[in-house]
Amino acid sequence: MYFKKIFIFPVEYDKFREIKMVAFGKKLKERQIQEWQGYYINYKLMKKKVKQHANQIEAGALDRQQVLKDFSWMLDNQIEKIVLFILEQQGLLASRIAQLNEQQDFLQEHPDTLKISELREAYRAVGLDLLKLLHFVEMNAIGLRKILKKFDKRFGYRFTDYYVKTRANHPYSQLQQVFKHVGLGAVIGAISRNLAELQDRHGSYLSIYDHPALPLQDPVVDSIKSAVDRLTHSTNFLHFLGQHVFIMQEELPTTAEEHIDDQRYHFMSLLLNLANTFLYMVNTYVIVPTADDYSMSLGAAATVCGIVIGAMAVAQIFSSVYFSAWSNKSYFRPLVFSSIVLFMGNVMYALAYDLNSLAILLIGRLLCGFGSARAVNRRYISDCVPVKIRMQASAGFVSASAFGVACGPALAGLLQTKFRIYNITFNQDTLPGWVMALAWFFYLIWLWISFREPAHEAVVINITEEANAVGNDNLEKGLAQPLLLPTAKNEQNEEDDRECDENEEASEESRRPANSLASAYRLLTPSIKVQLLIYFMLKYAMEILLSESSVITTYYFGWTTSRVSIFLACLGLTVLPVNFVVGSYISNIFEDRQILVASEIMVLLGILLSFHIFIPYSVPQYVSSGLIMFVSAEVLEGVNLSLLSRVMSFRLSRGTYNGGLLSTEAGTLARVVADGTITLAGYLGESKLLNATLLPSLLICVASIIATCSTYNSLY
Repeated sequence: MYFKKIFIFPVEYDKFREIKMVAFGKKLKERQIQEWQGYYINYKLMKKKVKQHANQIEAGALDRQQVLKDFSWMLDNQIEKIVLFILEQQGLLASRIAQLNEQQDFLQEHPDTLKISELREAYRAVGLDLLKLLHFVEMNAIGLRKILKKFDKRFGYRFTDYYVKTRANHPYSQLQQVFKHVGLGAVIGAISRNLAELQDRHGSYLSIYDHPALPLQDPVVDSIKSAVDRLTHSTNFLHFLGQHVFIMQEELPTTAEEHIDDQRYHFMSLLLNLANTFLYMVNTYVIVPTADDYSMSLGAAATVCGIVIGAMAVAQIFSSVYFSAWSNKSYFRPLVFSSIVLFMGNVMYALAYDLNSLAILLIGRLLCGFGSARAVNRRYISDCVPVKIRMQASAGFVSASAFGVACGPALAGLLQTKFRIYNITFNQDTLPGWVMALAWFFYLIWLWISFREPAHEAVVINITEEANAVGNDNLEKGLAQPLLLPTAKNEQNEEDDRECDENEEASEESRRPANSLASAYRLLTPSIKVQLLIYFMLKYAMEILLSESSVITTYYFGWTTSRVSIFLACLGLTVLPVNFVVGSYISNIFEDRQILVASEIMVLLGILLSFHIFIPYSVPQYVSSGLIMFVSAEVLEGVNLSLLSRVMSFRLSRGTYNGGLLSTEAGTLARVVADGTITLAGYLGESKLLNATLLPSLLICVASIIATCSTYNSLY
């Protein structure tokens, strides 16, 4: 019973069972801690002011500078009110902890089991009050971010950039108190340390500072840690890895969503989605080491490998949309269709050699692209995996993708043989197709036997009925109350609430998922567009590096297919270690936006080092520059998608045209453009291919760095 109270204390249970897309203003009002009601951000007032200022500007009653000054003054007052209350509560908590520390010192000299137990409960009580304060800070931080975003959207002005630049870096910044919870860390550390030391560890007192790896078994400490992680966006390896999937989490999640997830979750189905992801990535990169040789064997130039590799990405641009739409109704049927199409595509790819047809080769790769079910895999994790393990599932998705990137070229390196069976040629060019066709055939059988289609509509109906039952209970309780005529004050409050609901809170229509790419695009703010540009840039740079590696290394160094395969496999194997270092250490030291800029600069450095200018091109130069570029792009991808999930509208978290689809389309388009660039640059000759393909990468990277700097403060 005690453990349950920790997680539901801020609000009553029935308040959790709200409609998922309820506007933030209503959530803020319902989830406020009643005794602290006057210290929260006045979200309703701020929204009214935004609307009022917009009307005044349209009428010509106010100029823009006056509006900025007035709104900044209001926001300063709101933040000051919040911060002063936080400091007051910090002082009260610190005072209580100091008194408990005195009792603990006494008990160390005069042990008393009963009093030690009472002391632990007293520390827990302080911990629960600290959780309330952290919840208070979190609600206000979300409110401030939303009101800044709303102002920018309404006025088309980068007010967030101006406000953060002038306030956050000021030596007396109060904004830091809200967003960085300055000072609360000491209180959190004191409670965590003392509760950990009071745990019964075979009669010894162990410090969390001396043994940071020891698990903190007290649920209060775990809850505090979770709350702090949400506030600071602190992360670890699994969380950082999971950010690559770009599955947006609701800022204020409800248990209704968790209830649905538990009913829909099936481990084997999740495993099948991860296997689909792995096989698809293997399928994508298994041909990279041999695509140039295959093209030449069919009478085309080596640089046609760009079209061969990119054909899969071209088809994926379209397949992502229809698979995303299909997953609204089913997960099983899209996966079956994907497996069949990929089986057929790989067979055609393999048969193109004996048919001596470049067209069959390209059609086979196009079919493979049309079988890309990554949108379904992402959607399954987002919709059917419970929140408590969703990040682990997301990390599994990224790990499967990374492992596939590494295994694809490695598999190609192992298939260095040649033989014929019934006039069908099996060699290094065709074997990747035959092996992948066989893999998809066995996957299809496994899928048919083991996948369980999750419920779509039935669960929602059950939740609705349950919510109605709660509503009926409340109605019955209400009938037992005396019918009182509302006072004038109550009438005024109700009128204000109605006005807020009708005029200020977003309409139900405005909170629905985007129903087209055009409507999704209209939801993109300048910050989001910059993040998508960065995603395009890093995918472009990575695709150039990977797709032309066989041609470049053969021309400059005379590498065999096996050497190219080893090089590409080694690049793929860096993904998990790099994400481990960044997720476990670097991201907990620096802000995401700082890592973002640093990673962009490192990608730029890798591109610059890759150019062949004066000195003879050497293996160390190519390998080191490629490694810098690839690793930096991997780091950049995780941080970029983490920031993107924070600044993107929550309307893009569900539906066909969701944020995951937009990021996928941006990345896929980058791959298409990159592969097309390789083929076009091939007309200049292999001697100029390297510099000709690196130049666009350089320009796009510079543009993304400039764009990032222009929106840097909006990522605060």
